[in-house]
Amino acid sequence: MAIALADIKKLRDMTSAGMMDCKKALTEADGDFKRAVEILREKGKSTLAKRGDNETSQGAVLSRVKGGKAILVCLGCETDFVAATPDFKTLAGAIADKAIEAFPADLEALKAEKLAEGYSVEEDITNQAGKTGEKHVLAYYGSLEAPYVSEYVHFNGKLGAIVAFNKEISSELARGIAMQVASMNPVAVDAESVPAEVLESERTVAIQKTKEEQVQKAVDAALKKVGINPAHVDSEDHIESNTAKGWLTPEQAEQARQIIKTVGEEKAANLPEQMVQNIANGRVQKFLKENTLAEQEYQLSDDKKSVKDVLAAADKEARILSFKRFSLSD
Repeated sequence: MAIALADIKKLRDMTSAGMMDCKKALTEADGDFKRAVEILREKGKSTLAKRGDNETSQGAVLSRVKGGKAILVCLGCETDFVAATPDFKTLAGAIADKAIEAFPADLEALKAEKLAEGYSVEEDITNQAGKTGEKHVLAYYGSLEAPYVSEYVHFNGKLGAIVAFNKEISSELARGIAMQVASMNPVAVDAESVPAEVLESERTVAIQKTKEEQVQKAVDAALKKVGINPAHVDSEDHIESNTAKGWLTPEQAEQARQIIKTVGEEKAANLPEQMVQNIANGRVQKFLKENTLAEQEYQLSDDKKSVKDVLAAADKEARILSFKRFSLSD
């Protein structure tokens, strides 16, 4: 049957699908709009299924603030070409607007929220996938509610953060702290709120690294004592290549192997436990200073003050309660 241009435009307005896709769907559905919508949706599901393993490393990160509520969302796609299209941007904006309006509990609840024409967020994402032929995904949704909130989205639209405070502070400082979260990617607000598993992992790494360094120092000292450059024997490949170049004699190569083995084993078996723990504790404290928001050096300050100190200087009663961050490039 012949499909009127007005009907094609109507279906396009309803679904945001391409003109040719709308014409094909109406033709297949014999002009039945309800059936045509289902055809387009099935096309979107098929696209998502076929491209299920494809990365969605492009897209749009958006934030919204309303009163004491803040949300951060990301609609992901496969290419920056699709991410730059008006339809994609419109859908991402509609999702962000719905998120701050409805303030759903989690990502799955946001997917179920209804947008224009009665379609759910998830259905509209599926329709958009069918239109572009690319995988689309609601990659992230985070929300905060507090006496005062701030937000920041980087100019490229691929990185953003929201922050909650216990009271209202300068909007400029609040935005600056949100920028700090986005750029410096802290693991927690302060040392007390660092997840136990993160802290334990860092301590394990710190202890192992300390032990390896102490053993290497002993081995290097023993090598230098007999006139062998440690840099020439820091791996078996280097020993072989440097022997071939004449930088080591075969006798020196064998002597180096023996020193590395015997001195290394002896030092590893006799490391002072308290010394190892003290050095490892210092490494963990350094990690906390560099990776907790309160202790990080505030990036918008010229005097190298910590975020905690900058906030205290502005308002001694102000506290950072929590934050959320998302980046498409992480």
